Amino acid sequence: ANSVGVAALIIMVLTLKLQHTGWDIFYNSFYVMAGGVWYMVMSLVLYRVRPYKMAQQVLGDCILATSNYLRTRASFYDNHVNYEKSYQHLFEQQILVQEKQNLVREILFKTRGIVRDSTNTGRVLMMIFQDSIDLFERTMTSYQDYEALHHSFESSDILSRYQHFILELSKELDDIGIAVKSGHISEESGQLQIHLKELQAYFNTYRDKYRTAGNVEAFISLRHILNSIEDIVNRIHTLHLYTTYDRKHTKKLPSVTEYEKFISHTVIDEKLLKDNLSLSSNTFRHAIRISIATLCGYLASILLPVGHSYWILLTIIVILKPAYSLTKKRNYQRLLGTITGAIIGLAILYFINDHTILFIIMIVLMIGTFSLIRTNYMASVFMMTPYIMVLFHLLNRGDTQSILYDRVVDTAIGSIIAFLANFFLVPSWEKDQIKNYMVKALNDNANYFKKISCAYVGKPYTVTQYKLSRKAAFVSLANLSDAFARMLSEPKHKQQNNKLIHQYVVLNHMLTSHIATLSYYATPLAEKYSSDDFLPVIKNTVAAFEKAISILKKSEDTVLKPLDGQANATVINEDAKRNNILNDRINELIRERKAELQNNLSETDIRKTLSEFKAIVDQFNFISQIAGDINKISTEFIAAKQ
Repeated sequence: ANSVGVAALIIMVLTLKLQHTGWDIFYNSFYVMAGGVWYMVMSLVLYRVRPYKMAQQVLGDCILATSNYLRTRASFYDNHVNYEKSYQHLFEQQILVQEKQNLVREILFKTRGIVRDSTNTGRVLMMIFQDSIDLFERTMTSYQDYEALHHSFESSDILSRYQHFILELSKELDDIGIAVKSGHISEESGQLQIHLKELQAYFNTYRDKYRTAGNVEAFISLRHILNSIEDIVNRIHTLHLYTTYDRKHTKKLPSVTEYEKFISHTVIDEKLLKDNLSLSSNTFRHAIRISIATLCGYLASILLPVGHSYWILLTIIVILKPAYSLTKKRNYQRLLGTITGAIIGLAILYFINDHTILFIIMIVLMIGTFSLIRTNYMASVFMMTPYIMVLFHLLNRGDTQSILYDRVVDTAIGSIIAFLANFFLVPSWEKDQIKNYMVKALNDNANYFKKISCAYVGKPYTVTQYKLSRKAAFVSLANLSDAFARMLSEPKHKQQNNKLIHQYVVLNHMLTSHIATLSYYATPLAEKYSSDDFLPVIKNTVAAFEKAISILKKSEDTVLKPLDGQANATVINEDAKRNNILNDRINELIRERKAELQNNLSETDIRKTLSEFKAIVDQFNFISQIAGDINKISTEFIAAKQ
């Protein structure tokens, strides 16, 4: 619907100065329709020739975004890491990954020819996407207390070795992403497995040499990170195999109805339209802004002595976005790209007089313009301006200076109008919206935790339910991070509680990472260590989530009801006492393990049990602690707003 609206606006702008009468109106409409039909036919023909090309391209981009996310994770192992900057970069990368994953879902799951396809290529693309999402979740499970790790191993190079290997993993993912985009086979060098064995050997040697009764837990953390790395290596190997499109590597896929659950559907009805006819709707506010801004642009095109004045309106339509930060960014890109592109265009026309060469340059610039318009807008505008200048030069020789003047001046006028409209006309600031994102992220994380924790108390859960809750949690977290990033781009006096919101976002990232870790342990270990002893910590954690949501909503009717007929406080206190059972079991295992180490006992059943059971209990403890911290931050946030 948005694309249709923008296309209609652009057509109206381009025909604004043309006075059509009689049959000319129908001829002009026919030409526009013919162009649309031609593009549709060409797209359908290309789809028939290469039906999987678009899916391969977006899937490859998704894998490349995951690679960049993993590369950002590696920065936490640097000895001179800046945690604030690294977390900010991590937020940005996760937003990109979620955008790419949503686009792949739209292309793959809504293209029934792929979902229902019995061909090997369709099945392979679906498997690559599924495994890439699982790999992304696995990268999130590698979260640890990095400050504690640096404190424990600051005099060693082991964390640096981990960092270098994680960077090697990201490079391998880059190769896979490029191979998927191009439809080629990714070449697996085999060096990854060799370097993994070297890292494992170094870890074992270092552990045996420096492990003491006092640093057992630190080495357990390193061991868990290494386990995550091993798992990612195996997943990367599987992705390499998939790029061969060999039938022996394919497997049966779920039904179409299962995939449809992962697609977001927007129902267009009368109620939706009425709900948006209000100033409380950001869509309605944006419609008002763009209407008034284009009207001002039209008046400016009439009153000011500039040629090609439709460029003013085109600039406004392209630049003006619902969010202030997006408009600000697009404005900067448009202005800088136009000015630098104009300089390049002037240089081309000054030094080159051969029309054949100019025509070839124009074609190259045109291809670059439309190839980059969605992925790198500044580069697209940078190529668009000289492309337009060369085009007009070939059509109207000797009129270069006036075209250059019109292009720069019209763009500047449109940019100024768009910026002022976004700032003064019913503006929408993120400080007024971000609380909704905070509630949604925490609510989806809580649901994600509930689905996973069922496995540890012997309750059944389906893979589809778990994956749906995972998708919701990841998307909501990315939306929260994106909203916070947009708020930081707004004027200082329009920002509120930046520090508290930043802490809240970081805590939710940590929370999602620990829940993802818990989900990873569910398959191999949940059944083995399933126990009602986990119920208290689960109840406490869920209660803390619900309390935080209640605080953020400031709604009395969502206050927790008594559990099992008892008062909340009584139950929570009782559960807190029972929760000590898990920690007591861990402490007992640690004491037994320390005694074994003093007796030079290395590989024992106690060591294995401690490593596995402690990994699970630690995640529950981390999640419970983070839930309490989120409660505290939520209370401070609401108090600061009042």
